[in-house]
Amino acid sequence: MKVTEHLDRATGTLFSFEIIPPPRGKTVREIIEIVEQVAPLNPPFIDVTSHMAEAIYEEQPDGSIRRRVRKKRPGSLSICGIIQNRFGVDTVAHLLCTGFTREETEDACIELNYLGIHNVLAVRGDQSNYRKQVAGGRTRNVHTEDLVAQLVELRSARYLDEIANSEPIDFCIGVGGYPETHLESPNAKTDLMYLKRKVDAGADYIVTQMFFDNAAYFAFVDGCRAAGITVPIIPGLKLLDDARHLSSLPKHFNISLPDELVDEVMAAPGKAPEIGVRWARRQVEELMDAGVPCLHFYVMNDARRVVEMLQGLG
Repeated sequence: MKVTEHLDRATGTLFSFEIIPPPRGKTVREIIEIVEQVAPLNPPFIDVTSHMAEAIYEEQPDGSIRRRVRKKRPGSLSICGIIQNRFGVDTVAHLLCTGFTREETEDACIELNYLGIHNVLAVRGDQSNYRKQVAGGRTRNVHTEDLVAQLVELRSARYLDEIANSEPIDFCIGVGGYPETHLESPNAKTDLMYLKRKVDAGADYIVTQMFFDNAAYFAFVDGCRAAGITVPIIPGLKLLDDARHLSSLPKHFNISLPDELVDEVMAAPGKAPEIGVRWARRQVEELMDAGVPCLHFYVMNDARRVVEMLQGLG
C-alpha cells in the first residue's frame, strides 16, 4: 500500500520509523531486531535510508596517501525487501541524486518494483568529499525535483531508453521538508520555493527534518499552505538521548534546540535520556492533539526508547 493510502485510511495519528542499514561487517539481524521492536506499534511503513560512497584517505608507512572509495552502509534495497516481504510492513526506499546516475536509479526502481515496494523518498543527498564520475552516455539528477520528474516518467512507462511493451512503475513519491530551512537555503522563502518545485514535479507527500519545537512545524505547515503546497506534511521527530546531541544535532542537521531543553540537559547531562523522553512525549501529545496524520521517528539503529515512550502514552 502507498504511504498516501495509509494516510487517507487512518482514523488517528500513525507512527512510522526511519532506520539506517548496518555498517559493513554487520548482519541483517540488527535490522530484524529493530523491526521487531517497533512491530507492536503497527507501523504503516518504515523508511530505509541510502548512503553514497565516500572517499577515505589513509597515510601509508612510507608517508604516501592512499585514497579509497567505498560505501560504508550498503544493502538498502535488500533491507527494504526483507522488511516488506518478511514482516509485511510497507517500506519506503530512499533514492539519492548524489552519487548515482539516472541509469542506476532506473535499475534500482525496477528492482524495488520486483520486490513489491511502491514507496520511495526522493532526496538530493548530502554533499561529500567524493564526486562520482559520470561515464559517457550516462546522466545524473542534479536536484531532487529532477529525480522526482524521473520517477513520474516511470508512472507512464517512459524509461531512459525506449523499451517495447514496457510497463509502468507507479511509486508514491515522498520528499523532505525543512521547518528550520535547509542549511544551503538563504532564507525560509527560498526554501519553500524549492520545496514547491519538488511537489509541482510530482511529489505526493512531505516528511520533515527533525525539530524540537512544535511551533517551528506549525509555522512551516502554514507557510507551505500559503505557498500553494497541499500534499500531506508528516512531522519528523527524534529523541534527544545523549548530552552530546546538544552540539551534534544542530551541527549536522541545521536545527535549533529550545532553551528550556538545553538548560535542563546541561544542568543534568547524565539524565539526558530521561529528559529527552519527557520532551518528546510533550511534542507527541501536542502534535496528536493537532491531528497530524502521522508521526515519523528517526530511530536510526535503536528504537527501544521511542517504543517505550509511545507505549507509555497508552
